[in-house]
Amino acid sequence: MSDDRDRDPDGRARQARPRDELGRPLPYGAQGVEPVSEEPLPPEETIALAQQLLSEGRPFSAHEVYETRWKSCPPDERPLWQGLAQLCVGLTHHRRGNHVGARRLYDRAAARLVGYEESGGWTYGMDLQSIRDRALAEIESDST
Repeated sequence: MSDDRDRDPDGRARQARPRDELGRPLPYGAQGVEPVSEEPLPPEETIALAQQLLSEGRPFSAHEVYETRWKSCPPDERPLWQGLAQLCVGLTHHRRGNHVGARRLYDRAAARLVGYEESGGWTYGMDLQSIRDRALAEIESDST
């Protein structure tokens, strides 16, 4: 079996192709969006960067920022960061035209975030109800 996947210097599989604002691979040599760092940020910086990326129309990149935090956070915070990452994936699916997938991801994310809220977990000043409401409004809209 041939292994012609892109690899990083340590031999791990890494996609080297540029990506568009919705995370879709572009041809090698094409101009894509700047990739986000895979280094975890403190919670407040994670939130600020993800919000900036969302305002720039880059929900896939915002998902990657939240995912990096989720994979490095204390175990009791994982539902928060995973739920936020899933909301961003739902927005990505919606903007790509996959409305069924968008709603499914939204439902999973909302359940995770509601459970986290009910547990009394720290939200770093975020209004999770408002975040869910805004995401749902976009996902249920007909425009992309």
